Amino acid sequence: MARAVAPEGAKPLSLYIHWPYCSRICPYCDFNVTRDRGQASQRGLFDAILRDMQTQAEGLGPRQLASVFFGGGTPSLLPPDWVSELIVQAKYLFPHTDDIEITLEANPTDAEISRYEGFRAAGINRLSLGVQSLDDQALKFLGRNHSATEAIRGIETAQKVFGRVSLDLIYALPDQTLDGWESELRAAAALGIEHISPYQLTIEQTTPFGRAVKRKLWSPPEEELAESFYFRTLNVLESLAFEAYEVSNHARGKAARSAHNILIWEGVDYMGIGPGAHGRLTRDGSRHATIANRDLKAYTATDNPIESEALSPLEAEEEALMLGLRLAEGVALNRLPTLPIREKAAPLIEQGFMDLTPDRLRATPKGRVVLDRLLFELLS
Repeated sequence: MARAVAPEGAKPLSLYIHWPYCSRICPYCDFNVTRDRGQASQRGLFDAILRDMQTQAEGLGPRQLASVFFGGGTPSLLPPDWVSELIVQAKYLFPHTDDIEITLEANPTDAEISRYEGFRAAGINRLSLGVQSLDDQALKFLGRNHSATEAIRGIETAQKVFGRVSLDLIYALPDQTLDGWESELRAAAALGIEHISPYQLTIEQTTPFGRAVKRKLWSPPEEELAESFYFRTLNVLESLAFEAYEVSNHARGKAARSAHNILIWEGVDYMGIGPGAHGRLTRDGSRHATIANRDLKAYTATDNPIESEALSPLEAEEEALMLGLRLAEGVALNRLPTLPIREKAAPLIEQGFMDLTPDRLRATPKGRVVLDRLLFELLS
C-alpha cells in the first residue's frame, strides 16, 4: 500500500477508532459497549474496522491526518500489534506530521498495565487513563474493577512509558463531600499529572444507575450542590496551575492539552471508525454526519456499514456553536455567519454568563456550569 500524499492546502482530518469491548460494563455507561468474553469474532471485527477505514478514505480523498484517538469501550484490551496495524494503515492512507498525537484510552488494571510498553512501540504517545476515583468506596460504587492502589500504580507506570498522560475522574457522587473531592484532586495532581478530565456523574435513563435513581434507591446531588462541585473543581485545579481550557478538561500548559479533542470542538473533520462511531466529514462543500452500524455482527458483515446525512447550513452552525462554546476561548463568530448571535447573547452577557469580542463568543466560568441552558436560549 503506497503512502498517500496530500495536495497543497489539504484539509486536516482526525480519526476516531471505537473498540467496543470491556472487561466489565460500568453502571453509568451508555456508550456502545459489550462484555469482553474472549470472543473469537473479535478478529473479524478488527478486520472490519480496517476495511471501514480503507473504504471511507477512498470516498473522502486526500487529507492531512491531524490526530488519532482510540476510544471505547476499552481499546487497551486490544493486542498492541493490532493497534500497530491500525496506526500503520492510518498513516499510509493519510499524510501526517511526525509529531501527530495518537491517544489510547486505558484502565489501570494489571492486565492493561502489562501492555503499556507494547502500545508505545505501536505508536501511542498519549494515554488517557480511566481512573474515575482515588477512593476505594467510590470505585466500588462506580463498578470499577481496580482499587485506588492499582490506579496509582497504573498512573506511575504510564508516566514512565508515555510522554503524555491524562486522568479521567468522576465527581458529584452520592454522599461525596466537597472536601473529599478536593482531596482527590490534590492527590491526583501530586502524582505529577499534567492533564485531568473531571466529569460530573451523569445519570442516563437506560443504564443501571438510571434505573436505580428512577426506583429511588439513591439520588445524585441537587443542582446547587453539583454547581458547588464544579466551582470547587475550577478553584482547586487553578490553584495547582491547571487551566480549564474546556468545560471538563484541565491542563498544565498548552502542550498538555488534548489536541484531538480541541480539533473536534473547533470543527475539524473527523472520521468515525468502529461499531456505533460518529463522524463529521465535509464533502462537496457540505458537512455530513456519519454513523456506523451499532450492531457488532451487522457492522462486521457489511462492506460499507456507514450511514451519512448532509447537515443543513443552519444545523452545521448550531453544532459549531454547541461544540465551540465548550472551549474557554469560545467559538469564532465566522463559524456562525447566519445565526443572530449578538442579539440572542446580549441578555446573557448582561447577566455575566457570556462574553463577546469582535471575533468570538465565549461562556464565562459562571456560564459554563449552565451551558445547556445558555445553548437553549441562544438557539430557541
